Amino acid sequence: MFNPLYLIRVVSCLFLMEIILSETSAKNYNDENILLMDITQISETLDTNEDPPVKRVVIRLFPEVAPKHVSQIKTLSNEGFYNEVIFHRVIEGFMAQTGDPTGTGRGGSDLTDIRAEFSNKPFVRGALGMARSQHPDSANSQFFICFDEASFLNGKYTVFGEVIEGMEYVDNIMRGEPPDYPDKIVSLKSSIDN
Repeated sequence: MFNPLYLIRVVSCLFLMEIILSETSAKNYNDENILLMDITQISETLDTNEDPPVKRVVIRLFPEVAPKHVSQIKTLSNEGFYNEVIFHRVIEGFMAQTGDPTGTGRGGSDLTDIRAEFSNKPFVRGALGMARSQHPDSANSQFFICFDEASFLNGKYTVFGEVIEGMEYVDNIMRGEPPDYPDKIVSLKSSIDN
């Protein structure tokens, strides 16, 4: 005999599975302009000898705004350049800077420096900008993520992307110049390679 209650349960289960699958697939980015950055969270450990948890930050690049900067970041990411590089300059209420393999703020990659690509894109919370020396055409591999709005940088530094997921983990990066126990990028890669 047909049991209508059984049919309701089956339909409810199928509906719930569809919701779960759609939420899961929304997290599966497959875009050449999306980077996945896994970073440590030292603040969540009680012992400095303990391995800190690793959290994912999702970044959308702006090739239409800063094509040369995006190309350089993609090239370095594909080479694994950023893997194990610390956040060497982290200022409360301002930004977290990384991208220097020496951890001093003076290093960079073997690639040539990039000419500035200033735009109308504002420095807001989650914006990624290229660090540089006083010369505007000196960006190379170092970049920073803004904790808050930083409009004083508008038109003076190149914005090349934004955090679209995981900003709460960026907020937890250890502060200091350099921090006593710096967080690091475990890996930075294209979502296509994931």
